[in-house]
Amino acid sequence: MSGVEVITFGCRLNTYESEVMRAQAERAGLNNAVLVNTCAVTGEAVRQARQAIRRARRDNPHARIIVTGCAAQTEAQVFADMPEVDAVLGNEEKLRSASYRALPDFGVSAEEKLRVNDIMSVRTTAPQMVKHIDGHVRAFIQVQNGCDHRCTFCIIPYGRGNSRSVPMGAVVEQARKLVQSGYREIVLTGVDATSYGADLPGQPSLGTLAKTLLRQVPEILRLRLSSIDGIEADRHLWDLIADEPRFMPHLHLSLQHGDDLILKRMKRRHARADALAFVEQARRLRPDIAFGADMIAGFPTETDDMAENAATLAEEAGIAFLHVFPYSPRPGTPAARMPQLDRTVVKERAARLRVRGEALHRLHLDRMVGSEQTVIVEMNGMAHTENFSLVAAPGLIPREMQRVIITGHNGRHLDMRVAAAQPSRAA
Repeated sequence: MSGVEVITFGCRLNTYESEVMRAQAERAGLNNAVLVNTCAVTGEAVRQARQAIRRARRDNPHARIIVTGCAAQTEAQVFADMPEVDAVLGNEEKLRSASYRALPDFGVSAEEKLRVNDIMSVRTTAPQMVKHIDGHVRAFIQVQNGCDHRCTFCIIPYGRGNSRSVPMGAVVEQARKLVQSGYREIVLTGVDATSYGADLPGQPSLGTLAKTLLRQVPEILRLRLSSIDGIEADRHLWDLIADEPRFMPHLHLSLQHGDDLILKRMKRRHARADALAFVEQARRLRPDIAFGADMIAGFPTETDDMAENAATLAEEAGIAFLHVFPYSPRPGTPAARMPQLDRTVVKERAARLRVRGEALHRLHLDRMVGSEQTVIVEMNGMAHTENFSLVAAPGLIPREMQRVIITGHNGRHLDMRVAAAQPSRAA
């Protein structure tokens, strides 16, 4: 092979950082290399990364394979011990051009492969500019990194470090570059995005940042948040939900569970009632808003009744896009030391919760039928509405915005026909 190939796992922040990695590696003159940007959220994510590394070596026997990302930060030695791997870079090191100029030679020991420093020592997030996001019609912008909270199940703070924000001016500059490249939709990403600004002068909030972006970059047609913690929503965010049509009516919530005792054992900062109050207020302000949410099934000490509380919260909140994760014990986290459920029970509860989530998704799609929507067309013949519902869009031009009538659905995506053009009005 020639050039630099990037294999990305995990979140939208990783997707954004993969573009930075590619640019920095190419700037360093790296060639014939595969960069694997890993995720550490679950043990399954780590397993998939290891599998991809072995496959990359089979497909590219003479390429350099460089592993980085959250799993490389938290389990560096595991990847360094793999014979297929030539170097392991930490989450901070992967964003520096110098890291790709100072790679070890082939055939070195596992210790010599390691380029992973203490992520907790990182205090700032340097702005990273990209011109495009490969394969995506929506552009992601990193506004924040790291997390100051210590949920008992979560390994990510040890892979990302403590919370730190990108200065507003740098975010505005990045947004301008991306809209100049033709992007109509911007997605703000971070590990704990709603903690944005606490470490910056004046402590601007995420809502303040979003308002500033829309004011200073009027070419942004759609602004979306990747994920939020509802307990941290500020008044500026509520203003956007209520009054700003360019702020998209879709929020992905970090719920994790629906039982108060499990939420306490997870060390979450919200209770069940807080989650319900948030979605109720958001729907009152923006009736067309749709919600996604993450939930963990089979957390240690979870009973059948507790699992049912998680499912009923999703139903009462009307979660249209439910992402279910079977609990995965991550070494070094407090939850991994709690009494564990049998893995069969964990998988069964996750399967049952997914069935409830699928029913909620079908109900959401039912409500969309007959409506007129504006979609942005993806590269794969699909499109997304403002509330992030997936639409089959055969024949439509990628990156274009199009008004469509929703005609039906198959339980997974909506079907459509192009809306008739509105006649022009005489001046």
